[in-house]
Amino acid sequence: MKAARADKHKLKARLSKGEQRNSKRMAELAVVYDATPVPRTPADVFARSDDKKKAPAPVATGKWLTASVVDSAREVIAAAFDEAERRNPRHERPWVALVDGAKHQIDVIRAEARGRGVEVTIVCDFTHVLEYLWGAAWCFFTEGDPAAEAWGAEKGLAVLEGKAGLVAGSITRKATAIDLDGSKRKKADECARYLKNKRLYLEYPKALSAGYPIATGVIEGACRHLVRDRFDITGSRWSLDGAEAMLKLRAVRANGDWDEYWRHHLAAERERVHASRYVGGVIPAAA
Repeated sequence: MKAARADKHKLKARLSKGEQRNSKRMAELAVVYDATPVPRTPADVFARSDDKKKAPAPVATGKWLTASVVDSAREVIAAAFDEAERRNPRHERPWVALVDGAKHQIDVIRAEARGRGVEVTIVCDFTHVLEYLWGAAWCFFTEGDPAAEAWGAEKGLAVLEGKAGLVAGSITRKATAIDLDGSKRKKADECARYLKNKRLYLEYPKALSAGYPIATGVIEGACRHLVRDRFDITGSRWSLDGAEAMLKLRAVRANGDWDEYWRHHLAAERERVHASRYVGGVIPAAA
């Protein structure tokens, strides 16, 4: 929103260098779901596909989605907390918030939890951590080198074992030892910095032993079928009001509430069109 407001074109008739005709907006999404805890170990998470038996992971049930291109992250997260409290009003079950590490979202979640008197375990998405590790790997290995895969698996397993700080230190030391310059070690430094800054939310041994999910596959899937499949298509142009309305309708359908919503829509439309008190600007006389 801030970027769109600051996006002023220099000329009226044509675009100047670096200007874009239209500005994109970021959609804020939240998903609430139930899951039966399934305790696992770091080795279970890194089990290979050809292993005889893989440990199960928590299965998401009763998914509920909300999204907006108009409301702030604070408002979307508050709506998610409302749904969570509807399901668990007495706060008897453990609450887990999975995030990608965005500081603002974490701050909002913590503030919302304090205001409602509920304890929430915040966990950074492990898949996001792996992406940082892969970025660091290509600072040390050539593209396609099988050694990069082994290195990434070793570091990923160490993070799952609660050694994020040690992994961050080893990445920094390796980049310095092989004398990488600033540009070539950029991704390595970004990975080390992420692991250090988010270490409070990388306590995977506790999360795994408690049976909590540690990845945001549910929200990633929601981003695809709720947003990208409809909005991110070639040539599409949306007004804010139109995009917001479409997001709400797609969320209603994804939540399984379409039939109930449509009955309400038809009743409201009938009331507006056929049952209004005003006819042609004149209040009809009582019979």
